[in-house]
Amino acid sequence: MSFEGFELSQIEVGEGVSLRVRHGGSGPPLLLLHGYPETHMMWGQIAGDLAKAFTVIAPDLRGYGRSTPPADSDDHETYSKRAMARDAIALMRHFGFERFDVAGHDRGGRVGYRLALDHPRAVRRLTIMDIIPTGEVWARADHRFALGYWHWSFLVQPNAEALIRPDPELFFFHAQFRSILKTFTQAYADYLACAKQPSVIHAMCEDYRAGAGFDRELDWADKAAGRRIECPVQVLWGAKGPLAAWYDTLAVWREWAPDVRGHAIDCGHFLPEEKPAETLAALRGFHAERG
Repeated sequence: MSFEGFELSQIEVGEGVSLRVRHGGSGPPLLLLHGYPETHMMWGQIAGDLAKAFTVIAPDLRGYGRSTPPADSDDHETYSKRAMARDAIALMRHFGFERFDVAGHDRGGRVGYRLALDHPRAVRRLTIMDIIPTGEVWARADHRFALGYWHWSFLVQPNAEALIRPDPELFFFHAQFRSILKTFTQAYADYLACAKQPSVIHAMCEDYRAGAGFDRELDWADKAAGRRIECPVQVLWGAKGPLAAWYDTLAVWREWAPDVRGHAIDCGHFLPEEKPAETLAALRGFHAERG
């Protein structure tokens, strides 16, 4: 792991939420946002190298990891990507940054593009890893989605938490990601310890409930209104994963932003852990560009 020299903090961001955050390095600010079912520890193999050129700030998303959960809301807005984007703005202001770069994997990528849409002056450059927009996922759902991304539909069910709690390790990791558990290295202990917490199980379900409703509807409203991401966007995805098989990934994102570039990396879904050197090189190259 390469968080050596990073500081670990618990930072209040408003709305009753505090985020567990690691930060280190110096230079232009780079916010790293993790995905499901992980924590900020997913960046451990590349964070130290990124910190040689950037001020790296890596939080757990609200409700995930050791960050605190918000209050529930009937529409699940409190777990929406819009709410998580508000957390990001507050967090970066805490460190003195009004404008910054963002790299997000999976759910973190969804927070990243919502952040760029809702707060265009804040995001200078955006890397999105192994997703297409939430609204586009639901609009394109078919039998492949139903079989490959079955957890999207399961997690939104009213009693999903009760079915997960007896064996979170089986559900979150072995049922979906057994073949690549070895790539999680030392971070896995943190993922598992957090995923066993009832509040974290609930938060992950609420995250997906927000995605199925609140987030999806925001995406459709933005697309109908012609809103686009203004900053340069890099899209990276796994050549061995569903995005490569199901979508023309760059073409989808070019409906959302005028400046999109990117490529597949020879791995599955967890790019920074399966192929850290290649992911690091892509992030360094893109985020080192000025302007």
